[in-house]
Amino acid sequence: MTKKLLLLFLFLFLSCKETNQAPPVKEETRQVQSFYQEAPTITPDDIEEIDNEERRTYHIDNQYKYKYRTGKQDYYEYNYDIISKDSLGNEVRGNVNVRGKYGAGKITNTNGVEKDIYVQWIRYGVLKGTDEDKKEYEFVVE
Repeated sequence: MTKKLLLLFLFLFLSCKETNQAPPVKEETRQVQSFYQEAPTITPDDIEEIDNEERRTYHIDNQYKYKYRTGKQDYYEYNYDIISKDSLGNEVRGNVNVRGKYGAGKITNTNGVEKDIYVQWIRYGVLKGTDEDKKEYEFVVE
């Protein structure tokens, strides 16, 4: 039995080789692939038209404040008509698409000037928005 163990250790000892080389370096870098597919960011131009993907999931429910809803569960995009007043007290109206807490759309003032707006929910039925001129508004969902 001891002869077998000695032969085994001798074999293991002689089969080990010392290397002075560094491990090979991979030249190409790989990106980690995620199983989570993030939906594209909402832009003000999204309210202009509904694409084929949205058309298939288009849903209207008059019980809620949104005009319509598109998307799949956990990735819904809602469309709202909004109203506010500017710093001079003039009425500003618009339409926005919102996904989760954030969204974007277009607003029109009483002079008919249209601007892009980016919004976020601050409480139920109320959105805080910033237009392209960095003016802030507090919108109420109609």
